[in-house]
Amino acid sequence: MINIQYYNLHLKIYISHFTFSHITFSHITFHKLTIKKMAVNTKIALVTGGSRGLGKNMAIAIAKKGLDVIITYNSKKEEADTVVKEIESLGQKAASLQLNVADSGTFDTFYEEVKTTLKNTFNTDKFDFLVNNAGIGIHNSFIGTTEAEFDQLSNIQFKGPFFLTQKGLNVMHDGGGIVNISTGLARFSFPGYAAYASMKGAIETLTKYQAKELGTRKIRVNVVAPGAIETDFGGGVVRDNEQMNQQIASVTALGRVGLPDDIGGVVAFLCTEDARWINAQRIEASGGMML
Repeated sequence: MINIQYYNLHLKIYISHFTFSHITFSHITFHKLTIKKMAVNTKIALVTGGSRGLGKNMAIAIAKKGLDVIITYNSKKEEADTVVKEIESLGQKAASLQLNVADSGTFDTFYEEVKTTLKNTFNTDKFDFLVNNAGIGIHNSFIGTTEAEFDQLSNIQFKGPFFLTQKGLNVMHDGGGIVNISTGLARFSFPGYAAYASMKGAIETLTKYQAKELGTRKIRVNVVAPGAIETDFGGGVVRDNEQMNQQIASVTALGRVGLPDDIGGVVAFLCTEDARWINAQRIEASGGMML
């Protein structure tokens, strides 16, 4: 009897009478052929602001790790649809949903849409990872910052992720993870980002409290702090202003400004089992800015 096993295929062959010189088989009986359907439990990540910039890169990098992805967009549905198609071309399932993270009053409705999408597109009822990426940048001095600008930043960068995560816990599996996004500006300072960096500093503190309180569910929580990155963030000033680009490169140990690919892979890594023992950590990905 020869027992051949290849993944989930079990094939037993009984061989009787053969002449070895010419490998002539007079009788072969296929005794049993059993093909078992392997259970596939693909994990799912929800990435806010995944239609462009760093969020797009994160979503695609996560898909390359073998996860399915739900992305959110604020207004650019066509861009979100393009990202979904790119993820699907990688062999993973994907979907996009509209979300304004500045409006916490819509979060209950949003998660009802998430539940429907999980059922219809992914054939499940919960997701595994939440990446709080969506955000904006407002450049203004401490003296010049208005209450309206402060409130806008607070709603998007701090209040939004706070309550979006809180309300999403009922739709998350135990043993998953949360990745918050901060900034290198929470460690060092450039004039004009006092309000923005303060919100990100609050996110870094929140990350530790979330990790502590959600540990009973084995949900790990970390925060990634990018340095200056060449995207359209803040009007694309880092990417398009050559003088600023060179200035930032001059204070970065690796001698250049960051690219989206420098960040997406870090976030994707945190959404894998390889990062299962990383918890409550601030991970700066800046190439060594302002050391």
